[in-house]
Amino acid sequence: MTEIPTQWRKSSHSGGNGGDCVELAHAPATLLVRDSKNPDGPVLHFGTTGFTDFLRTLKEV
Repeated sequence: MTEIPTQWRKSSHSGGNGGDCVELAHAPATLLVRDSKNPDGPVLHFGTTGFTDFLRTLKEV
């Protein structure tokens, strides 16, 4: 299991009004994504290719 880092940053594409926000963090060979309103909730783990595919899919929706 990937160790959860303590250094998270809010996505520049998140809304500034406290609404739909995601935070990103880097771990070795993994990009982590979580809901900033629920920091103790689930964390998505992506490899480089997986994250690129995830973003492409979101843009198509």
